[in-house]
Amino acid sequence: MSGQGNHEGADEYTVAVADPLLMETLHRLFTQTGSHEVVQAAETDGWAESIWAPLAGTGAPWVGVDEAVGGSGGSLVDAVGVLRLSGRYTVPLPVAETGVLGGWLAGAAGLALPEGPLTVIPSRPQDDLTLDGDTLSGVAYRIPWATRAAYILAIIDGEIIAVQPDAKGVSIEMVRNLAGEPRETVRFERTPLAHRSAAPAGVDPMALRRRGALCRSAQIAGACERIAELTVEYAGQRSQFGQKINRFQAVAAHLVRLSSEATLIGMALDATTYALGQGDAAFEIASLKSIAGDSGSDVIARAHQVHGAIGMTREFVLHHLSRRVMAWREEFGSTAWWREELGRMVGGVGADALWPLISEGSAARLR
Repeated sequence: MSGQGNHEGADEYTVAVADPLLMETLHRLFTQTGSHEVVQAAETDGWAESIWAPLAGTGAPWVGVDEAVGGSGGSLVDAVGVLRLSGRYTVPLPVAETGVLGGWLAGAAGLALPEGPLTVIPSRPQDDLTLDGDTLSGVAYRIPWATRAAYILAIIDGEIIAVQPDAKGVSIEMVRNLAGEPRETVRFERTPLAHRSAAPAGVDPMALRRRGALCRSAQIAGACERIAELTVEYAGQRSQFGQKINRFQAVAAHLVRLSSEATLIGMALDATTYALGQGDAAFEIASLKSIAGDSGSDVIARAHQVHGAIGMTREFVLHHLSRRVMAWREEFGSTAWWREELGRMVGGVGADALWPLISEGSAARLR
């Protein structure tokens, strides 16, 4: 991953901003194409072609992937910005899987990117996959949009492999996550590989999990920012006992805490994106995914308390956002798993390195 942000001092960093023109273009596109009805229908159909076609036309799914392998170029900051917006507008498409995850693996393997979407096997403990010559056998669980992908990519036994979902010996069982997004079970029976190559240094299952955690955290950040905006707006419109409900002290306290938690996720995301320019940002990513899970849960609870019954209706947008936050916090490592990972890091550095790790993060390990 390429680094972003410029040093202004030993203990300072400048938060880099995603390309404003790209962000404005996607804001308009998602506003025009990602209606409530389209997102709702995608939970049944598993796809939203009316969003994918114009989105692919902008090249946004491949932002952050080197142009030399067919990507759109751009920085990691731009790619995170794309994912943040996709979370804000509950885009029901494999944006993260196609670029920051699948595009990264394809580029590392020297595999030219196809025109269509990509997906990855997240390497869950339940998976049981075996390479036998140039074939793949076994089962992998909760693969995002496997049916729609041009390639399913994975890291197995130190190799990057790619399989076409319509290849011989592939069977796919449709499963959905809490948000209605495809998370399919894929079985392989001596399925021929479309590509295989040795994974270069730094490309391994843990690196993929960290990238996935970054992606889901960016999407959670965008979703929580919109939840906060919707809730503040609703509280300023809804009246009870002769006054707007945001005038009640208990409701106002909810709004302050909700907005603070949403902002905290965004700040952690910005700091992590910057840290990736200094190294693998392992400590920051573990902290970010933990924060995104904990704070995201708090945002959801407070938003639904303020909205009351309307927040539970299918006709109101809040459930699209809250169900995605609940689903995404469990993917590429649950909140609890990343808390344990943080514990392993802190417990393993020793007393002398503890404060530098907490205060400076992963960069402290490079000195």
